[in-house]
Amino acid sequence: MRPGAPTPIHLAAHADHFREHADTISRTLYVQAFVHRLGTTAAIVSPSVTPSALVLVHRRLDRRYSARVMADAFPPIADYAFLSDCEATALVAADGSVEWLCLPRMDSPSVFGAILDRDGGHFTFRPEGVRVPAFRAYLPGTLMLETTWDAPGGWLVVRDVLLMGPWRHDDERSTTHRRAATDYDAQHVLLRIAQCTNGEVQIALECLPMFDYARQPADWSFSGVGYGEAVASADGVDLSLRLTSDLRLGFEGSSATARHLMKEGESVFCALSWSDHAGPRTLEDAQARLSWTARHWRHWLDRGRYPDHPWRSHLQRSALTLKGLTYAPSGALIAAATTSLPETPGGERNWDYRYSWIRDSTFMLWALYALGYDWEADDFFHFLAEVAERDDTIQIMYGIQGERELDEQILEHLSGYDGARPVRVGNLAYEQRQHDVWGALVTTVHLRASSRRSLDARTWRVVKRQVEAAMANWREPDQGVWEVRGAPRHFTSSKFFCWIACDRGADLARLRGEHEFAAHCDEIAGEIHADICANGVDDRGVFTQHYDTAALDASNLGMVLLRFLPPDDERIRRTVIAIADELTEDGLVLRYRVDETDDGLSGEEGTFLICSFTLVSALVAIGELKRARELCERLLNYAGPLGLYAEEVEPATGRHLGNFPQAFTHLALVFAVMQLIRAEERSARAGVLQSPDGTR
Repeated sequence: MRPGAPTPIHLAAHADHFREHADTISRTLYVQAFVHRLGTTAAIVSPSVTPSALVLVHRRLDRRYSARVMADAFPPIADYAFLSDCEATALVAADGSVEWLCLPRMDSPSVFGAILDRDGGHFTFRPEGVRVPAFRAYLPGTLMLETTWDAPGGWLVVRDVLLMGPWRHDDERSTTHRRAATDYDAQHVLLRIAQCTNGEVQIALECLPMFDYARQPADWSFSGVGYGEAVASADGVDLSLRLTSDLRLGFEGSSATARHLMKEGESVFCALSWSDHAGPRTLEDAQARLSWTARHWRHWLDRGRYPDHPWRSHLQRSALTLKGLTYAPSGALIAAATTSLPETPGGERNWDYRYSWIRDSTFMLWALYALGYDWEADDFFHFLAEVAERDDTIQIMYGIQGERELDEQILEHLSGYDGARPVRVGNLAYEQRQHDVWGALVTTVHLRASSRRSLDARTWRVVKRQVEAAMANWREPDQGVWEVRGAPRHFTSSKFFCWIACDRGADLARLRGEHEFAAHCDEIAGEIHADICANGVDDRGVFTQHYDTAALDASNLGMVLLRFLPPDDERIRRTVIAIADELTEDGLVLRYRVDETDDGLSGEEGTFLICSFTLVSALVAIGELKRARELCERLLNYAGPLGLYAEEVEPATGRHLGNFPQAFTHLALVFAVMQLIRAEERSARAGVLQSPDGTR
């Protein structure tokens, strides 16, 4: 057993105990939740439990009871599957229901929003009377979900995908694309294909759109001849959905439905489309387009560089997820596919993450360059450069087409995920003053320019403006990297990022031949460095959250990764170890302790996965490879059933919290895993060169 790891339970042996405590189970969907929530019994499931073991538990439970509980339950966040065509994203629950889809863009109002309210709209396609699948997995190397069902009378396999296809704007220009056109494009179609592999299975379809965040129910009508095509629309909504299928569709209120008894070897499909480009109308076309999409994702993955290592699959799944969170027309990376999934169960820490944060840029470019995806890295860089060039004052975040105003609204009519309110759309943090943005952007340019040994005049003008902003404002307080909604403070990490802007700005100035400006940058960088070392360190020699506290903050781990001081400096080492030992719950890292931080909110929050993965990287940097590996292995075991991560995790249960899937978590995973693999390879080579007596 790993130190601090959850204790496994012999699942089958506890089936009677599960039934005995059934009344304490609430708001759960997947069988894993039956183990997580047994009231005072505090049973814990091992992260290594296999799907087949979970199925054994379910079969020992009363099916009628489990169906009744699960009908109104919110699935565990980590159990959702993530689909993307790089323009829209969808989340599919384990019971075969699409519970989140925003159209036509990732940040548009939802048409399926059951993840935030059980009456928020959904799209189910599964065997009649069965809610728990036998197995779920991504088709290897793709963003295509495959779900296997053990149904009464037979077996069924369902594949779900947001279709990609060949570039199709040959005779017209796309109205959304700013980046260079590729050979492929989103097809604006959600495709679902079911195949009966054994026996006979009754399949059921229900498509219940609720437009505009569940404020407008759908009005269905038939299109074409027969019963295979229908259109959903709503008054005042500039979007319609077209459902095509080889099943015979019917309407029940705002739902389109279908039922069919499938025989062994038979396949059926349904496709939901939302643009002028038609979805498939025949099974043959549907299968061909599904195959094209699978090949597309595998070809994309083949472009990358991945180490031949047991953790290779984690890197590949993270890369696919990051690609899926990229809005292809602009190159922007959104922080997550969702809004308002709670950081605290039932709490108020619920935010809209469907926007692009400047601070993600350094990690994003490093990860993409490290994995060999230069094209995607360049697209994201150009998105950042455009908004920075356009705006006199750079914001901490932007909309996916560079929108500045992201006004926040509260949707009072939605219950929230598992009762967590408020549900927010938009994010007022765009108005905040956060000094890390200048350093983040300059570091991003520095990373790109260093690999090319050149910097064009247009980008240099952008950089110089950011450096000058850091010089002018570094003495002022701000809201800090975590966007606290309390009083502004002199956050240590904010000062550090101002130092980064000046330090890296000096390098870039020399690259441009502006040596006088480089000298000025060096001078201000020296002042900031001295100020941090004088005011941001406690009596123990540990860097603190801000100048008026001794509290710790995980953002200071960036000081070792971006070389504020050498990794063997005692203050750096003490800071990393203090965070590892004191700012953790069961070994996983908190951003900060809420009782020591005025963040303007109430309630607790979980441990932040990005902070824990960043701790892995920091431990590698100071030479603590054994401790880094132990933590990394533990974090990889906390991945959801499909290899995805939210923003936070409860260490005791493995329950994921916050928006999902979270780009920053996957970026930090790539950085940590690559750093650790490289460090261990260097260590192994050094060991080979060293003789048994220690001589070389």
